[in-house]
Amino acid sequence: MSDLRWHRTPPDDIVEGVRARPTVEELIARFESRQGLVGIIGLGYVGLPLAATFAEGGVGVVGFDIDHSKVEELKAGNSYIRHIPSERLAKIVTDQGPRPAAGKFYPSADFALLRLCDAILICVPTPLSPNRDPDLSYVERTGETISEYLRPGQLVVLESTTYPGTTEEVLKVILERSGLRVGVDVHLAFSPEREDPNNPNFTTRSIPKLVGGVTEACTQVAAALYGAVLEKVVPVSSARVAEAAKLLENIYRCVNIALVNELKVLFDRMGIDIWEVIDAAATKPFGFTPFYPGPGLGGHCIPIDPFYLSWKAREYELTTRFIELAGEINHAMPGYVIGKLTDALNERQKSLKGARVLVLGVAYKKDLDDTRESPALRLMDLLLKKGARVSYHDPYVPYLKRSRNYDFNMASVPLTRDELERADAVVVATDHSVFDYDFIVQASQLVIDTRNATRHVRHGREKIVRA
Repeated sequence: MSDLRWHRTPPDDIVEGVRARPTVEELIARFESRQGLVGIIGLGYVGLPLAATFAEGGVGVVGFDIDHSKVEELKAGNSYIRHIPSERLAKIVTDQGPRPAAGKFYPSADFALLRLCDAILICVPTPLSPNRDPDLSYVERTGETISEYLRPGQLVVLESTTYPGTTEEVLKVILERSGLRVGVDVHLAFSPEREDPNNPNFTTRSIPKLVGGVTEACTQVAAALYGAVLEKVVPVSSARVAEAAKLLENIYRCVNIALVNELKVLFDRMGIDIWEVIDAAATKPFGFTPFYPGPGLGGHCIPIDPFYLSWKAREYELTTRFIELAGEINHAMPGYVIGKLTDALNERQKSLKGARVLVLGVAYKKDLDDTRESPALRLMDLLLKKGARVSYHDPYVPYLKRSRNYDFNMASVPLTRDELERADAVVVATDHSVFDYDFIVQASQLVIDTRNATRHVRHGREKIVRA
């Protein structure tokens, strides 16, 4: 969402035919029978699979995005997200708008169509400012747009991760500028996204869905909506509980990843293999969950969401020390990798400045094309600042576009023997399954492995430095 301009003038034919306000019971029945029209704002890594899941469940869906190129791609049946195949979208996408039939998905950049929707789901980014304060501008502007078209009887659900209280303290206030009262005229809830892209065991449909409304009736209406297409819905007592639960999930991962990253540094100094230690500990059938170290944290959740709670805690004159410490440890990991690389080059009588460094994998997670908050990007930025000549290869990210924090203007180089031999060091930042690690190690002068990806390589192990 790079452009925050919205369509604001609803054509007359959109306003005509809008249903009179249903009762709570009527709206629940409409959702349970899959008769309600669902609008989803933000067609990225959260909104697009959600839209597909609702359509596949027999619900009519209008998907909104201000990026016209995304809308046109979707209308053509093309996916821009690797783990959502175009074949899946081709079965559900329709150009028959503005009221798509049941089981069909109509992409649009015309936000006037919000007035037609019975439910409006918000799936927009919630990043951090450079000072690690919550940036709710996307949520706020989305709420302002919804309020222009809000009508009695609609359900609005925020799915974007944020601090406890956002749904009531921010979104509710914006929506009520329309003159409609939340809990009386319209319904409002929070239901955190729990996407785990490319997870073979869990999908949008099968992951249990938390739902917390501003009122009990809001919870019931939202639960009916999701329950029509998802396998399990878990209602909680309030939007604040749902918001806090999502943060707890991500803080749990953030803190435990920081723990193993800290132990990686310690055990490396002690000459102990951290990955073997984790595998050994994981044989205990209770009381232990394995987490694995890496070059830092990536993705749209774990590096960001915990600091939403840290920021909110200051309002209550408290300091979230575990969150802050975990953030410091994880943020320092790219620097640790640089240190290991520098030492390895020094042993070969080479300097990092001027060295050719090839980074393998820039997505934040293996086998994805998602680079949001990827530690590989920070790693590349640090290498460039230290004077290294940096290139990268990622089969799923052919070009690094300008992002919130970086502007590399760089294309992926082919993974050939010549490229590997030319590099003074090859850094495995993301362990994609398609990489031939035997070939990579055999052809390279030096391999810095941040993911234990080369653990099964038998020849050329003297070239491998784990970091």
